[in-house]
Amino acid sequence: MRFYFDHNATTPVDRRVLSAFVEAQQTCPGNASSIHQEGQRARQLLEQARRRVIAGLAEGPAGAATSGLDPNELVFTGGGTESNNLAILGLVRNLSARSKHVVTTGIEHPAVIEACRQLEGEGAGVARVPVDASGRVRCEAIAAAIRPETVLVSVMHANNETGSVQPLTEIAAVVQDRRATGQTIYFHSDGVQAFGKIPVNVKELGVDLYSISAHKLYAPK
Repeated sequence: MRFYFDHNATTPVDRRVLSAFVEAQQTCPGNASSIHQEGQRARQLLEQARRRVIAGLAEGPAGAATSGLDPNELVFTGGGTESNNLAILGLVRNLSARSKHVVTTGIEHPAVIEACRQLEGEGAGVARVPVDASGRVRCEAIAAAIRPETVLVSVMHANNETGSVQPLTEIAAVVQDRRATGQTIYFHSDGVQAFGKIPVNVKELGVDLYSISAHKLYAPK
């Protein structure tokens, strides 16, 4: 008998999730963008799923969902890497600033590392802030790395190797202070390893963009 414990890499598909998926495939063949009955039924299921994910992203310390999130703020993608790419590349490339600079850490997932490397190839500057002995980045180091041309700070929520949880609310306060001076700057976090393991309330965290992935939560790859 074999036992699988590598859930930080990916989780098995839960039988309840698989059952719901198969039922949807068998009973709801419509295109969610179509106006006929089958399409509208698919749209209902899609929006129901959207509301459930939003509730999970608005979780308070006691586990209860709190208000403040618009379901339209949730964008479905093919996975964590696509989510990180959409957040980082999509944001930075679409800003009109002539000189662009990104602040991140030295312990990010390859999905973030490669996105930042791509931006460097396109002429953007990237600062990679090191972490301390506990694997956490210091807010002072993030603040020191921000320049007038910095448009994005990207710091993961929980590390995929060590499990260290980063001080997102404190970093968000640094970003918000810069924004209060008129600087165009945003805060992204790769929350793939955090969501479903610790309470996540993106409003309380203060992030502008937050990436998650279903296959870490017993859903299909």
